[in-house]
Amino acid sequence: MDENNQEQILNRPTGRESFGIEELTKLGNQAVKKGLISGHGFHGGKYEILCNGQFFLLSPEQAHSYLKNLVEQHQ
Repeated sequence: MDENNQEQILNRPTGRESFGIEELTKLGNQAVKKGLISGHGFHGGKYEILCNGQFFLLSPEQAHSYLKNLVEQHQ
């Protein structure tokens, strides 16, 4: 296993964080589709959101709340 694969495995969410990963991904994809953010995904154990040339690292729970509110505000 190379170093990149090993790092990705170590940075995957585990335990209670993994409860809403599918929903978090779905919300992120909706926000990208609506042009509200430019990208999203896990990075270093946190959830990264790219928006207006900046990036934000949030806990998965914080990212879920942020993305859910963002998508709901723009429906």
